[in-house]
Amino acid sequence: MISIRQAQLTDADAVAPLFDAYRQFYGKPADPGTAARFITERLANGESTIFLATGTAGEPAGIVQLYPTFSSVSAARTYILNDLFVAPEARGGAVARRLIDAAAEFARDQGALRLTLSTAKTNNAAQALYESGGWIRD
Repeated sequence: MISIRQAQLTDADAVAPLFDAYRQFYGKPADPGTAARFITERLANGESTIFLATGTAGEPAGIVQLYPTFSSVSAARTYILNDLFVAPEARGGAVARRLIDAAAEFARDQGALRLTLSTAKTNNAAQALYESGGWIRD
């Protein structure tokens, strides 16, 4: 059973290794210190919203990170879903879909005009996941 919750500053140590693995997926070298510092700063400064998926024993299984921004023309808040990562051992169990759903629900609850999902053009797995959930490529 997977649980999803909004991460707090006290969760930085659980989130950082997943964020480091996410960065490695995109070609960056392992750098646990940078990952921990970046995540701690985002959470401490309220600069992003992170949802953490945990397994039955409480082990970190995945993360999604949203960055707030605004639409000047619409004079409204928007969010960018920039970071989504599921630990290899937790893949295939709908963790990513549940994290995306949590992000979308959060954005709606915040009255956001939209939620934009961002991924590399070469990340076919993420693109297929987004499209299967009804998201439209821009």
